[in-house]
Amino acid sequence: MTSTSTSSPAATAVRPARANAKSTTKIKNGPGIWGAYAFLTIAAILWLIPLLWAVYTSLRPKADTDRLGYFSIGGSYGLSNYVNAWTQGGFITYFGNSVIITIATVVLTLLFASMMAFAVSRFSWRFNVTLLIAFTAGNLLPPQVLATPIFELFKLTPLPYAISDSGTLLNQLVGVIAANTGFQIGFCTFVLSNFMKAIPQELGEAARVDGAGVWTQYVRVIMPLTRPALAALGTLEVIFIYNDYFWPLILIQSGNRLPVTTAINNLQGQFLSNYNLLSAGAVITVIPTLVIYLALQRQFIAGLTLGANKG
Repeated sequence: MTSTSTSSPAATAVRPARANAKSTTKIKNGPGIWGAYAFLTIAAILWLIPLLWAVYTSLRPKADTDRLGYFSIGGSYGLSNYVNAWTQGGFITYFGNSVIITIATVVLTLLFASMMAFAVSRFSWRFNVTLLIAFTAGNLLPPQVLATPIFELFKLTPLPYAISDSGTLLNQLVGVIAANTGFQIGFCTFVLSNFMKAIPQELGEAARVDGAGVWTQYVRVIMPLTRPALAALGTLEVIFIYNDYFWPLILIQSGNRLPVTTAINNLQGQFLSNYNLLSAGAVITVIPTLVIYLALQRQFIAGLTLGANKG
């Protein structure tokens, strides 16, 4: 008695699936993925070396580094450089300036960018694409190219002395806020417009049928749905604006109005630089950025790919 084995259609379908799964597993665990891991590990180490070296240098007295050299091990270690940097650098005032500049710039940037993105993504009119291209093209201009025109413009822009003791936008926190806002609106508009395009148009049509005007659609329909994008962009913008060094250096001359990232230059001597003290000041400056990143890590990672697959 002979038995013939017949394979059912289900079994026939399972075999290719298993074969595909095995091939997929081989691809995932192949040399390519290990090469990617090795590259990312090396890149992370190269990025961490300057930070770790700054921390190490900040823990050593200047006398030990002068005696043994910066690339050496030995001597005493302590937190005296951090205490001296905090007291000599006046970090409390500068941190306050950074908070004012960062919060005001992020709020204004997200507000104006969301309005512009709403106009170019939810309505069809003649110049919506043109305006979006213009906002996006503005990101291609480096700030250094426009530094001189903006400096002259701010110097000639009058303000009431009740607002500005210089009578102009120059040497004022509001000037730095305006410059940062102008340069960040283009990027945020581009990202938010791509995100808003993915929202079904039927929601806007239903709101218009119910009698909702443009402002009501923006505030009560679109903005609640855009909260994930705003959270991701807000996290990115906080880090961008806080770390900005260029515009405060150009637009502010009074030392007590500088943000902390620019005011660290006050720790540098005229004829001799204490790099141990500068390293301690740099580490103190970096701490808020690390705290923000660790607290809002999920939004930061989401912001790296925000709008990449929208529209």
